[in-house]
Amino acid sequence: MAKNALDQLKEMTVVVSDTGDIDSIKKYTPTDATTNPSLILAASQKPQYEPLIAEAVKYAKQKASSQKDQLSLAMDRLFINFGKEILKIVPGRVSTEVDARLSFDVEGSIKKAHSLIEMYAAEGIDKKRILIKLASTWEGALAAKQLEKEGIHCNMTLLFSLPQAILCAEAKATLISPFVGRILDWYKKNEGVAGYAPDKDPGVISVTDIYHYFKKFDYKTQIMGASFRNKEEILELSGCDLLTIAPSLLEELQNLNAKIERKLVPADSKKMPIEKIILDEKAFRLQLNDNPMATEKLSEGIRNFAKDAKKLETHLIEKYHL
Repeated sequence: MAKNALDQLKEMTVVVSDTGDIDSIKKYTPTDATTNPSLILAASQKPQYEPLIAEAVKYAKQKASSQKDQLSLAMDRLFINFGKEILKIVPGRVSTEVDARLSFDVEGSIKKAHSLIEMYAAEGIDKKRILIKLASTWEGALAAKQLEKEGIHCNMTLLFSLPQAILCAEAKATLISPFVGRILDWYKKNEGVAGYAPDKDPGVISVTDIYHYFKKFDYKTQIMGASFRNKEEILELSGCDLLTIAPSLLEELQNLNAKIERKLVPADSKKMPIEKIILDEKAFRLQLNDNPMATEKLSEGIRNFAKDAKKLETHLIEKYHL
């Protein structure tokens, strides 16, 4: 029996589920899973996850006295509860996000990462199975550099450009998550077009360029394409180290009975005439600033994750009286 596209993709790329919906993860058997405040907010509206939220609130009320501390602890615990359930299903790792409001706070990000890892450890979960998600800012990369030295693995998110990718690789982050679909969204809006051919998709091109750069210069940091808008983007990046895919697109791939080919091959990258880019803080900030898409999408992403974190906090206050 011929393999479907999802099964073929799994033979060349580590497939990761991009959701907080535990039932969806069970259905598509990915290796890893990623979460963020927006995904947890969506999952928290479903009745089957009520016990995870109630336990987080109870835990926070027992451990902290002030409302501010209770709210912070309940949020952390909620992410841990979802992560713990996800790790019962996936054989690999789960990514748990540091509050986006700490995106420009090195020490705050490190402190929050330590807190999350300690809470996982208290549940018997080894830090090897956790990826701490940090925004791909200058400060986020500094936090990742320190955490990686401590053996805490990091997944750099909200990444839209090669300078961000290089910065994170130089920090020795375990993983980067370049966003494909959000790049496509920006170009469609700003160029006034309905779409692009899959191999001309600006998001696909961005991740492809990052892939070739990393493989050319032997960076150990893995690349996980993220934020897809259609299955064609995914298939154009077959062979990427990892791809994190929403359940709806996993289903499309599972239902696609067609032979797929590997598009990204390390040996091809080695042959490319790519020049090394050296980045200090000034060069990084200037190059990021010179890329209007990356600058806008990074800022927008931080704002939106922070907004959804606030919505989740409001939900805990109003429904659970924190």
